[in-house]
Amino acid sequence: MLVLLAAFAILPLVLPWLVGRLGARAFTIAAVLPIVAFVHAALQTPAVLAGRIPFETYDWIPGLGIHLSMRMDTLGWVMALIVTGVGALVMLYCRWYFDGHTEGLGQFSAVLLGFAGAMYGLVLTDDIVVLLMFWEITSVLSYLLIGYYHRRGASRRAALQALLVTSLGGLVMLIGNVLLVVAAGTTSLSGILAHAPTGTVADIAIVLVLVGALSKSAIFPFHFWLPGAMAAPTPVSAYLHAAAMVKAGIYLIARLAPVFAVAPPWRPVLIALGVFTMLLGGIQALRETDLKRILAFGTVSQLGLLTVVLGYGTRDAALAGLALLLGHALFKSSLFLVVGVIDRQLSTRDITELSGVGRQAPTLATFSIIAICSMVGVIPTIGFVAKEGALAALLHETQGGSVWGLVALLGVALGSVLTAAYGIRFVWGAFWTKRDAAGDRMPVTAWPDPPVGFLAAPIVLAGLTLVSGFAAPLLDTAFAGYADAAPAVTPGVHAPEHAAHLALWHGFEPALWISLATILGGALVFWAALAGGWAGRRRILPFTAGDVYNGALRGIARVSVLTTGLTQRGSLPVYVGTIFVVFVAAEGTVLLASPQWRTALDAWQTPAQLFAAPVMIVAALVAVRARKRYTGVVLVSVTGLGMVLLFATSGAPDLALTQVLVETVTLIAFALVLRRIPARLGDHNASVWPVARAVLGAAVGVTMAAVAIVATGARTATPISERFPQLAYELGHGKNVVNVALVDLRGWDTMGELSVLILAATGVASLVFVTHRADTLSTFTTKLPNMRARRPLVETDRGLRSQSADTGGHRAWLVGGQRVRPENRSIMLEVIVRILFHTIIVVSLYLLFAGHNLPGGGFAGGLVAGMALVMRYIAGGRYELGAAAPTDAGRFLGVGMSLAVACAVVPVLFGAAPLTSAFFEIQLPVLGHVEFVTSTIFDIGVYLVVIGLVLDVLRSLGAEVDRQAQETRERVSA
Repeated sequence: MLVLLAAFAILPLVLPWLVGRLGARAFTIAAVLPIVAFVHAALQTPAVLAGRIPFETYDWIPGLGIHLSMRMDTLGWVMALIVTGVGALVMLYCRWYFDGHTEGLGQFSAVLLGFAGAMYGLVLTDDIVVLLMFWEITSVLSYLLIGYYHRRGASRRAALQALLVTSLGGLVMLIGNVLLVVAAGTTSLSGILAHAPTGTVADIAIVLVLVGALSKSAIFPFHFWLPGAMAAPTPVSAYLHAAAMVKAGIYLIARLAPVFAVAPPWRPVLIALGVFTMLLGGIQALRETDLKRILAFGTVSQLGLLTVVLGYGTRDAALAGLALLLGHALFKSSLFLVVGVIDRQLSTRDITELSGVGRQAPTLATFSIIAICSMVGVIPTIGFVAKEGALAALLHETQGGSVWGLVALLGVALGSVLTAAYGIRFVWGAFWTKRDAAGDRMPVTAWPDPPVGFLAAPIVLAGLTLVSGFAAPLLDTAFAGYADAAPAVTPGVHAPEHAAHLALWHGFEPALWISLATILGGALVFWAALAGGWAGRRRILPFTAGDVYNGALRGIARVSVLTTGLTQRGSLPVYVGTIFVVFVAAEGTVLLASPQWRTALDAWQTPAQLFAAPVMIVAALVAVRARKRYTGVVLVSVTGLGMVLLFATSGAPDLALTQVLVETVTLIAFALVLRRIPARLGDHNASVWPVARAVLGAAVGVTMAAVAIVATGARTATPISERFPQLAYELGHGKNVVNVALVDLRGWDTMGELSVLILAATGVASLVFVTHRADTLSTFTTKLPNMRARRPLVETDRGLRSQSADTGGHRAWLVGGQRVRPENRSIMLEVIVRILFHTIIVVSLYLLFAGHNLPGGGFAGGLVAGMALVMRYIAGGRYELGAAAPTDAGRFLGVGMSLAVACAVVPVLFGAAPLTSAFFEIQLPVLGHVEFVTSTIFDIGVYLVVIGLVLDVLRSLGAEVDRQAQETRERVSA
C-alpha cells in the first residue's frame, strides 16, 4: 500500500511529458496505476473478510508520533475499490473525452492522477493527522481540476468557492482532530475508536470534525459549492463529485459512526442536516434544465441520504449504508459520464434542446435507465437492495420508540419520492421525444454515434449496479465486518435485536411497500411538476446559500477596504510612529511592572569600545540634524560600521564580515531609492510636530536602553549557546560555530529568515514593476551603426563584438557600457570591474565552502557575489546587469529555497529528524582527504537566496527605475 501511495506521488510527474507526446492517449497509461491499485485491493479480499486486516506503517515524524500507516479494514477496502476502480474507468473515459484537446491537458492528467492517489491515501490511512493532510491535498487538487477551464470566469469562481468552503471546514476539522488526539492520547484512528474519549471536550471535538465532513460532502449549509463545481469537465464531476471527493466526508462519518453515534450531538446534527439537504437537493433538481445540474443537485440529495443512513450508527443502518455508498458511486458516476457523452456529441446539455435521442442511441439510453433505476431503488439493482435495507433499519428503530429514527425514516421516504421524480425527469429530458409549448412534436436531435470506447466506462458502471444487486448475499458477507462494529440498536430503544441481511428479496415486508410507494409518488410528483411548469417558476426563498456566500465575500471585501482606509494612510511617519508608540507602551508597562531589575553591567569589555561607541553616538546625533537624505543615510551607516569594529574586536569575525557587507548593500539600496526622492528633507512635505517626534524618539531610546540593561541580568539558567562549540563540532562537523549554528543547529530559524527575505524581495519587486514581473534585461540588443536591425552583442576571443561579422563593431570592456549615456560612462571603472568581477565571484565561492570551518558561509558569500553584481550594474548600467546575470532573480530565490527545504525534508524520508546532517569523508588521489557535510547544501541554498535578493533589488530599484526614468525623459523630449 505504501509502495502504491509512493507511485501515485511519482507517476503524475511524468504524465505531462507523456501527454505532450501521446496526447489524450496518455490517459490509457495513467489508468494502469489505478488498475494495479484496484487489483491489489481485490487480492486483499480473503484477508479482509477473515479479519486479518492488512497493515503497513512507516515512522514519518517519530518525535510527534506521526506515522504513514495504511490499514485496510472493511470500510477502507470498499472505499479503496471505489476510488481506484472508478478512477481507472474515468481515466480511460478521458482518452476519448479529451481527444483532440491539448491545452493544459498534461497538467490536468497529472492533477487527476494525483487526486486519485490522495483519495487512496485518505481512505486507508490510520493516522488522523495524515488523514487531515490528505484531506487538504484533495481540496487543493480539486481546486485545480474544477478550474481546468481557467479562461472562463465561471470556472475560476467555482474552483475558488469549492476551495474556500472545503478549506474552511478543514480548518475547523483540524481543531477537532487536535482535541480528539489530546483526549485519546494517540493519533491512530483505530486507537481512538478502540478507546473512544467521552465528555464535553470529546463532544466539542466531534462537532468540529463533523463540520469538516459536512463541508466536504456538500451538506447544508455547505451544499452550494457542489452545483457550482459543475463548471469542471465532466470526468471531474464523475470522479470527484460522485465517487471520490464528496465521499471523503461520508467516509469520515462512516468511520466514526459505529462508536460516536451515541454522543449527544451526533444524531441531531447529522439527521437534521442530512434530511434537510436531501429534500432541498431533490426539490432543486426538479427545477433544473441542465442535465449536469440535475445530477449535481441530485448528488446533494443523495449525499444527504448517505449522511442519514451511515451516520445513524446502528448495525442494520451501517450495513445498508455501505451498500448505498457502493451503489451511489456506481450509478452516479455512470450518469455523469453519460452526460459527458451527450455534451461531447451534441455540444449541449439543455433538456429543452434534446428530443428523440433515446431512439437513436438505444444502448446509451438503456444503460442510463438502468443507472436511474438503481438510483431510484428499482429491483433488481443494488440501489433497491440498499434502499430497502435502510428503510427496514430505520423502521425497526421507529418501532422501538426512537424519535430520531422516525425523523430519519420520514426524511428518507420523502427524499426517495423526490429522487424518483428527478430520476424520471433526467431520463425524460435526455432521451424522450418532447413536445413544444404549442403541443407539437419537437424536431428530433441529430445524434452522431460516439466511439465504442467512449461508451465503455458508463456502460460498465451501470452494468455493475445490476451485478451488485444479484450479488447482494456476497456483499452482505463482505460488509458484515464493518456493520458488526456498530451496536444492534440505539441504547435506550425498546426494540428486539435482530440481524438484517442484504438480499434481493425479503418478501412482502413493510419496507418493500414503502419503497414501492416512494417510486409511485415520485412519478406523480414528476407529472405534477411537468404539468405545473415547476421548472419555470420563481424560487421559493428570495435568497440561496450561494447568495449568502457571495454576500459574505462582499462584506469581507468592504470591511477590508474600510480597515485599509483607516490604517493605511500613505504616511510613513504615521506607520513608524504607531509602531514606536506600541513598543514604548508595551515594553514600558512590562518594565515598570517588574518588582526588581537584575543587571550585570560593565563599563567596557575591550578598549575598542571606548573608540567606537562615541563615534557611533555622534554620528547618530548628527544624522538627526542632517538636511539631505543621502547625508542622513551615510551617517546612519556609520553606526553599522561601528558595529563591525565591535564584532571584530569581540572575537566574531563572521559577524564583522557579514555586517560590513550588509551595510554596504543597504547603503547601495538606499542610494538607488533616493534617486527618485527629493534630495533635501521636507522639500515636498515638511516635517510636522517636531516636538512630539523628539519626545517619541527619546522615549524609544530610553525604553530600548532599559530593555538592554535589564536583559544583561535577566538570564538565570545556563544558556544552550555555551555548548554550541562542542555541538558544532560533534553534530555539525564544523569549527565555525556561527555558520554551523545557522545551517544545522538553528536551521529552522534560518529557513524562516530565508522565507522572509524572499517575501521582502517579491514585495519590493511587485511594488516597483509596473507592467510585468518578467526579466527582459538578459535579452537586450543594441542598434549598430548604419543598420536598421537590432543585433545582440556576443563575446568572442577578440573581445565583445556584434553577431554580424561585417559590421565593424568595436571592442568593449563591458557589454552594457555601449548603452550608457556618455556623460555617465567611466572607462576606468569598466576596466577595473571587468578585471575584478570573476575574482570576486571566486572569492564568494571560497567563502561559501570554507565557511563551515573558517569565517564565511553562504550568507557572506552571497553578499560578496551580490557586490560583484552591484559593481557590474554601477559600471555598465541595467543592460550590463542583464549580461552579468542572464537569468531571472526568481530562479535564484526558488532554487535556493528549494535546496533549503530539501535539506529539511529528505532526512524525514529516511526516518531522521528534519535538517539532520550527514557526514562523508573520502581519500582522493589528488585532492587527498576530503570531508563533506550535507548542511553545505543548505548553505548553498542560502547563497543562492542572497544572490537572488541582491539581484532582485538591483533589477527593481535599479534597472526598472532606470527604465521608468528613461521613458519619462523620452515623453518629455517628445
